[in-house]
Amino acid sequence: EAPAEADIVVGVPDSSLSAAMGYAEASGLPYEMGLIKNKYIGRTFIMPGQTTRKKSVRQKLNAMPVEFEGKNLLLVDDSIVRGTTMKEIVRMARESGAKKVYVASSAPRVMFPNVYGIDMPTKSELICGDGKDADAVAEVIGADKVIFQTLDGLKNALSDLNPSIPAFDCSCFDGVYVTGDVTSEYLDRLSQAQAAPQPKAQDD
Repeated sequence: EAPAEADIVVGVPDSSLSAAMGYAEASGLPYEMGLIKNKYIGRTFIMPGQTTRKKSVRQKLNAMPVEFEGKNLLLVDDSIVRGTTMKEIVRMARESGAKKVYVASSAPRVMFPNVYGIDMPTKSELICGDGKDADAVAEVIGADKVIFQTLDGLKNALSDLNPSIPAFDCSCFDGVYVTGDVTSEYLDRLSQAQAAPQPKAQDD
């Protein structure tokens, strides 16, 4: 359900556009293309270093003041991982004249790292890795309100698409790893290994 004061829905391109359009249709709010993407900048949440990620968000997305000025905005993203990207987008929206900025994530809270091939942050780097709820995330990213998809809602949506699938890997959201061999001790070691300084390459 959309916040009562929202005037328009804007998706974060490109992976969130379908969710934003669906949200707009279900809530009865107009959908606008308020963010323009530079397609030559990659996924910011896997980039090394906070400074690099923040700079890349500004290079990757441009806000359209004509769509934001004087409006209460509902931003839809596919997920909130570190929070770096969305914090910068919220700031851009406010700089472009938005009165209020609400954020909806089409994924539940990302609380655990992915260990099955995606270079995800360690638990300590995840904005919800310490259990933050939606209100706490809103405070960190500077939004007026944050709405997360529920885990049951996500599972039900996937089951509706293919009822023959009995279960899904939701480990990033619930910490239940399907292989059964990922322990808290393993995650701690992984976090320590990624936090350790890397040796500098020797010149030939």
